[in-house]
Amino acid sequence: MKKYLVAIACAATLGNARAETVSLSSLDLKLATAGWGHAVANASCTTSKLSIAGATFDNGVGTHARSVMFVKLDGGATRFHAIVGIDDDNRGHGKGSAIFRVIGDGKTLFKSGVKRSDDKGDVIDIDVTGVRTLTLLATDAGDGFSFDHADWADAKFEVTGAKPQLVSVPAEEAVILTPPPAPAPRINGPKIYGARPGHPFLYRIPCTGERPMKFSAKNLPDGLSLDANTGIITGTTPARGEYAIAFVAENSKGKCERAFKLVAGETLSLTPQMGYNHWYAHYNRITDAMMREAADIMVSSGMADVGYQFVDVDDCWMNAAGTSKYQTDPKRVGPLRDANGNILPNAYFPDMKALADYIHSKGLKAGLYTSPGPSTCSGFGGAYQHEEQDAKQFAAWGFDFLKYDWCSYGHIAGKKPSLDDMKKPYQLMGDLLKKQNRDIVFNLCQYGMGESWKWAKEVGGHSWRTAGDLGFELHRIIDIAAKNAEIGAFTGPGGWNDPDYIQVGWIGSQRGGGFQMPHPSELTTSEQYSFMSLWCLLPAPLFYSGDMTRLDALTISILCNPEVIEVNQDALGKAARVVKLDDDAFLMIKDLEDGSKAVGLCNRGEIETEITAKWSDIGIAGKQTVRDLWREKDLGDFENQISMVVPRHGVAMIKILAAK
Repeated sequence: MKKYLVAIACAATLGNARAETVSLSSLDLKLATAGWGHAVANASCTTSKLSIAGATFDNGVGTHARSVMFVKLDGGATRFHAIVGIDDDNRGHGKGSAIFRVIGDGKTLFKSGVKRSDDKGDVIDIDVTGVRTLTLLATDAGDGFSFDHADWADAKFEVTGAKPQLVSVPAEEAVILTPPPAPAPRINGPKIYGARPGHPFLYRIPCTGERPMKFSAKNLPDGLSLDANTGIITGTTPARGEYAIAFVAENSKGKCERAFKLVAGETLSLTPQMGYNHWYAHYNRITDAMMREAADIMVSSGMADVGYQFVDVDDCWMNAAGTSKYQTDPKRVGPLRDANGNILPNAYFPDMKALADYIHSKGLKAGLYTSPGPSTCSGFGGAYQHEEQDAKQFAAWGFDFLKYDWCSYGHIAGKKPSLDDMKKPYQLMGDLLKKQNRDIVFNLCQYGMGESWKWAKEVGGHSWRTAGDLGFELHRIIDIAAKNAEIGAFTGPGGWNDPDYIQVGWIGSQRGGGFQMPHPSELTTSEQYSFMSLWCLLPAPLFYSGDMTRLDALTISILCNPEVIEVNQDALGKAARVVKLDDDAFLMIKDLEDGSKAVGLCNRGEIETEITAKWSDIGIAGKQTVRDLWREKDLGDFENQISMVVPRHGVAMIKILAAK
């Protein structure tokens, strides 16, 4: 017995020896996210000494809501300790607030109330035995994130096994939701289309199904002709009026007919634009050959078959006056204009008209970029004081879309431009584009200054950026979509709120300085599906801006679901409205032309959760047929509500129609 007791004592001593304390601040905080700045070890997010309600701490992590840290424990820890609150470094501002949560393997282990400046810190001491992943979350308490300096003071783990590690996000399987296209024809794209009378007309009928396929059209107006083999319509837009046309596609597997209304008048973009823009993949590396390849892939990948039609060159096609931080290639340096004042492309773009003609030969539209300032954002030649000449040149080359980027015009307008100053360059170019002998869609890349959504359409805009470059804020796509929904009253047929390009698949990055080569998206699979879902519900222009040469089955699944895109291209053109359910869950509800509703069940939270869409929130009653749009599958008839499990940062997208 004595030997046995000694053995137990020795084992206990060895067990205690194996136990250790690991501080949160010792982990790799580069993998934490923050609403502003980054997580800081042993200091507040502004690098001052950690302090909550006058109590100071030598150890801990300072961050800024909304922030999240995923800690991989793999069952090696037994307890987690911390003191949480708003850091004293924002005293005097009186705006700091946050809610702290600790989540273990999807289960909430701790949740604070709203912590505000000067509140004493909440003490956390919780059992984490067996937990694989611990999520440390500080949200903005629903009142914005200004001065939300959220501290995890004296944060530490009691560890008996594997050491804790910070990871970027929990692992997630890459699931393909969109079924493959059926072999029988299915005509896609908008059911209504605007074009200006007397201008060149070009439209490629989007249609999935096995090729070869034969196309025809009923009641096609005089002046237009249809290539039966390609489905490409060319000619001249007829006189002002509305033309009811029916497209027909037929192959060995079946036949499809779909109504199409051509509205000949002054209004373009009756539905949001769809296409490709090179920026977030290729930046200042872009060439003529790469743009031609993108046009080829738009057709061969099936993107054109679901409605993508614009192939847009962004910045860096012109000459630059010299090398710079953003421009180091001497082949892109040269005179900005010729002796007659015409803008000059650089050596990588030998013939702009030939490029546009090549894109047109595929039945697609060609887009271009410039700035109202003397130079573009990357230091290439801009349009300032050559606006009329450039508008004529772009039309002569055959371009169908112009992105007009504020950039250096800020030096012209001054540090505090008035609303008239902000409008001036866009009004000028908008008027000039209307005078050209072809339809040119006008995109205002002006970052939402002066609440541009309120006036962009009146200066000739067909879409307008609502905020800065999304490439710097990809982790906030759900929040950004909700913010755009708040200004949904200003979007609709003829002009669309534009929160920036779709960035899924392989994309580059501007973070950290310079233009990085394309790499797999940092977004999880669920976040990438959410990206497309939200942009379709808003509805926003759908421009893919990843590497077209690296399209894989998952990326095609996200970009090319015809039922999801149909919500974006709905002829009613209504924006979704938001119904908030709780701090993390909300609904986005979009009215459709056929009387149905497209609904997104949105989870901005850090764990999988069940979300319930009640008919009373949606504005419907009675038995309803529900369809899962991503899976293209009917879920059945439901009374009063439907509940669905939605993954972290996920969106379940459904269509609801009164049951027959």
